[in-house]
Amino acid sequence: MLSVVEMLLPLIAVILIVGPLWFFIKKGVNQKNAKQRLIAQISIFCGVFVLAVLFQINGIAALAEGEAVVNSITGTTAQGLGFIAAALATGCSAIGAGLAVASAAPAAIGAISENSENFGKAIIFVALGEGVAIYGLLISILIINKL
Repeated sequence: MLSVVEMLLPLIAVILIVGPLWFFIKKGVNQKNAKQRLIAQISIFCGVFVLAVLFQINGIAALAEGEAVVNSITGTTAQGLGFIAAALATGCSAIGAGLAVASAAPAAIGAISENSENFGKAIIFVALGEGVAIYGLLISILIINKL
């Protein structure tokens, strides 16, 4: 059975993460305060994430039935961190690929509009940007296979 603290901590975390967004809606966003609010939102999210990880290190043990299997990380912090690593590999590579394609695609379209013979050369740069996302996905698959 979960204690009151274990039930309230996720609720507090959600309120701390979503709460500042209410101020965005209420007061509106302008160029001056948008950067400060974004930095505050990211800082609050990182702080709540670190606190959640710290509470889980020795807090709630996985419910194991019977005998423990030797050399198994099922239901441990190591498995959770492995899933977080796989998610970060996929997420960060997808963001990087999006930024690469956002820069390369308009340049490729401009080069093709000037000279249609540049299509083959231009599309390579767009494909290289997409390759970053595929590599991140492959790394996350390899991480999950090891878990």
